Amino acid sequence: MYTLDELKNYCENCRKCPLGETRNRLVFGDGSENADIFFIGEGPGYYEDQSGRTFVGKAGILFEKALKGIGLSREDIYIGNIVKCRPPGNRNPVEEEMHSCIPYLRYQVAIIKPRIIVCLGSVSAKKIIGEHIRITADRGRWIEKNGIRIMPTFHPAAVLRDENKKRPFWEDFLEIKSKLAEMKSVEA
Repeated sequence: MYTLDELKNYCENCRKCPLGETRNRLVFGDGSENADIFFIGEGPGYYEDQSGRTFVGKAGILFEKALKGIGLSREDIYIGNIVKCRPPGNRNPVEEEMHSCIPYLRYQVAIIKPRIIVCLGSVSAKKIIGEHIRITADRGRWIEKNGIRIMPTFHPAAVLRDENKKRPFWEDFLEIKSKLAEMKSVEA
């Protein structure tokens, strides 16, 4: 089994798909290696590609506000993406790219062993939960897979584009907080 650092070093040299040739920086993921919650987005955007960090820019600011609102910070969680390199023009990753990168994400999940996974947006939800997921209809609902609770919610960028998504997005974060507290109380 890899460590996160070993896996990141391996990904730095990955050229399994064309994204490895066009990226500025690998956006591996960041946060706590002991996180209870693992947030998964679709792929890096422009600012992530420039900095090498997940969720920076306006969507990142909103994401951090939502975390803070439930008493968490980036240091408490882990965040990664379906693909580790920016698709040109911020388009959604295509199947070949996701297929090439998803094993790295599976290793990250295996190393971190989160209790909860939150899929940010439909691309992430469809790849992690299943193609049948419809983000507007299914957001906020828990699914259990391999002992991990998984919830789809809106991507922060979608919330910035549509004010109507703000309240449901916040309600989902409150539900995440509640689920984590419930899981911890069962252990106590």
